[in-house]
Amino acid sequence: MRNILLLLAFLFLYQISNAQLFTKEKITYDANQGRGTTDKNLLRWGYYLGLSSYDFNFDYNQDLKDIYVQRNAGFNVGLIGNLRINDFIDLRFEPGLLITTRNLFYSTEYFQGIDYGNNDLEREVKSTYIHFPLLVKFSTKRINNFKPFIIGGVSTAMNLSSNEKNPDDNSNGQFRTTKSSLFYEIGFGIDFYLYNFKFTPSIRGLFSFKDELVRDNDPNSPWTSNINSMKTRGVLINFTFQ
Repeated sequence: MRNILLLLAFLFLYQISNAQLFTKEKITYDANQGRGTTDKNLLRWGYYLGLSSYDFNFDYNQDLKDIYVQRNAGFNVGLIGNLRINDFIDLRFEPGLLITTRNLFYSTEYFQGIDYGNNDLEREVKSTYIHFPLLVKFSTKRINNFKPFIIGGVSTAMNLSSNEKNPDDNSNGQFRTTKSSLFYEIGFGIDFYLYNFKFTPSIRGLFSFKDELVRDNDPNSPWTSNINSMKTRGVLINFTFQ
């Protein structure tokens, strides 16, 4: 899937290079032919595809070796609703689906005085987020056929793979996280104006406000007792079509 997305990005960037972005010809909306895109509409719609990389930021109760988080490439897909405020500010709602997996690796320090096996040193954390970002987009003046911007805001997400209510915990091999999360996001990108649509690559950082760990039933659990807080952070690379 990652290779397919990169191929699509290359093809669109190739089309961009042939769309006279850097010449004096400015691509505008043609109502007669029904092609092009405009920033003057009050409401605009679109969709996005993308990649993501998530990990966890840990705060610990005791000074033990950090839990190592192995990142895996994730996949994003969603819709866009854009409300125009003025020529330089837009309000955006981008509901989507984000799928990712993180692997946690524990040091043997966490299991001193406890019988353990190699499987106890690793936990897989699968996440399937229904993601609801509300963002404000600040754009520069359009330069020929492209327009840089920065974007930021807040989001909430529901993790369908959290297992928050699962009675089994790490003693049964089940690492649990909270079902709901709250984030702040910030990023940047460039709008490219093509003949039939507007193509936008962007990159965005995502950071959790709240602790997402559901602790084990045993207060002395080697997997959760030393964790004061566990918060998601991630990087999203999206390709948007409007």
